Amino acid sequence: MALDGIVVASIVEELKSTLMGGRINKIAQPEKDELLISIKGQDRVNYKLFLSAGAGMPLIYLTENTKANPMTAPNFCMLLRKHLNNGKILDITQPSLERIVSIKIEHMDELGDLKIKYLIIELMGKHSNIIFCDHNMTIIDSIKRVNQFMSSVREVLPGREYFIPQTIHKLDPLTIDYPSFKEHILNKQMPLSKALYTGLTGISPLIANEICHRASIYSDDFTSTLSEDMGLHLFRNFERVIEEVKEKKFYPHIVIGEHGPKEFSSIPLSSYMNNNYNIKELSSPSKMLETYYAEKNAQAVMQQKSADLRKLVANTIERAVKKYDLQVKQLKDTEKRDKYKVYGELISAYGYNLKPNAKELIAPNYYNNDEEIKIPLDETLTPMENAKRYFEKYNKLKRTYDALTTLIQETKDEIEHLKSIRASLEIATDEDDLAELKKELMEYGYIKKKHISNKSDKSKKSSKNAKSKPFHYISSDGYHIYVGKNNYQNEELTFKLADGGDWWFHSKNIPGSHVIVKSGGDKLPDKTFEEAARLAAYYSSARDSKKVEIDYTQRKNIKKPSGSKPGFVIYHTNYSMIADTDISDIKEVE
Repeated sequence: MALDGIVVASIVEELKSTLMGGRINKIAQPEKDELLISIKGQDRVNYKLFLSAGAGMPLIYLTENTKANPMTAPNFCMLLRKHLNNGKILDITQPSLERIVSIKIEHMDELGDLKIKYLIIELMGKHSNIIFCDHNMTIIDSIKRVNQFMSSVREVLPGREYFIPQTIHKLDPLTIDYPSFKEHILNKQMPLSKALYTGLTGISPLIANEICHRASIYSDDFTSTLSEDMGLHLFRNFERVIEEVKEKKFYPHIVIGEHGPKEFSSIPLSSYMNNNYNIKELSSPSKMLETYYAEKNAQAVMQQKSADLRKLVANTIERAVKKYDLQVKQLKDTEKRDKYKVYGELISAYGYNLKPNAKELIAPNYYNNDEEIKIPLDETLTPMENAKRYFEKYNKLKRTYDALTTLIQETKDEIEHLKSIRASLEIATDEDDLAELKKELMEYGYIKKKHISNKSDKSKKSSKNAKSKPFHYISSDGYHIYVGKNNYQNEELTFKLADGGDWWFHSKNIPGSHVIVKSGGDKLPDKTFEEAARLAAYYSSARDSKKVEIDYTQRKNIKKPSGSKPGFVIYHTNYSMIADTDISDIKEVE
């Protein structure tokens, strides 16, 4: 999601408390749309302010990280250095709840006179910009220049007057009263959520949905369906949200879903509190933004790096399923094999009474209580030749049946193996995980093994030594729980790490990770059993389900069939339980 006015308000409050009175001692432009400004605060602490006007990720936050700078500083960076080096930050403001931050800076010019400049950061999606203005709000320059051909609303060029464009008339949520709210918001003929975020400055769809949720009103309900009382009730809940902003009661946090970070906000999101989401509270809005986008970026990088493997596995599963369906259909065609055997035997038993050139034999079927059966004959063949022909058909279909039975089981095992690899790809967290999955795909012939020359051996040495590690958790009772990320790890955890008295958990009849609880010879508490089952549910291909059936047993009951694929086991003594997929309260060991 993008920044909204409330998140920007929390950022401004943080920056004011840390940077006011501080002096700029370094300005860098690591990317064409980014600035990294080093500021020495009044508390003598050095801060780094990161600014981005990227269309896809406009940001402003304090960071401890640095980025490599180009050999030659861009012109905009040189201009800021000329004017703002050693400049003192006098104020940091946000107009209304606009996604705009204005930094007022005092500095000395070449003649030693004090001057005022403004660095304005507009965080507005594709219209984001960083604009440098003088004391009269005349634009000196900007990180992105916008001419009349690029925008008919406002030019952002040196010498032009700076103003905030009003492309859509929106009301100020900090000052609006109920009559105006009723007239301009509730009278719109559209869903409530849309009416809120299109009619009020700085209110995002996320916050609009939150306001509706707090009022116990469906965000998709049309404004026309609200009674007078419900409209006033909605306004009161909107007021409470704005009151939190005015009183600076910010609560920076990230909503963690089943597949990683989902949302972030600086006010509590009650709509996510009781829906299997983990709420990760952060110490500051800057930490919230940096953590959210770092995790999102890592997730996107992993998705990109694993894209080829996921596509390969998906296509291979599709081919295997088609092969399986064809084999099952062919097997169904062999069902009449026993009928041909009976035909042959009955012709051998009763064919001596047949007249020459007979086209059928009607005889009692001693396999079915002597019920009469009609058997088609080839009139050009003798009875014994007809019997022989049916026996040949039977034998051919029986051979086909035997072969297909074996092939179908092999194809079924192949599909299950591929599905387990697909499940492992979904939980891979780094390149070592992907390397192990690629190794498994190569071992079973899904990826061709490439010859590695001696020259490249050295360059590959470090990657060969790298090894993926299983997930490691501590139960609330203090027991160590290990979760395999792939089939090799599953095998190692179950047959090398685990002792006979340790407990083994796995999702029932669906691909998933082996989960091992090290019991240390103790009788495990019920809470640990329940937490291990939840981990097995979460790290399975059914992680999107609310409930998953889990099998669990002691490690001594787990066997590996000879010649089976890695991670494949059998067991005959086990217990089962139903577990949910929420693992937010289980402590992970880094």
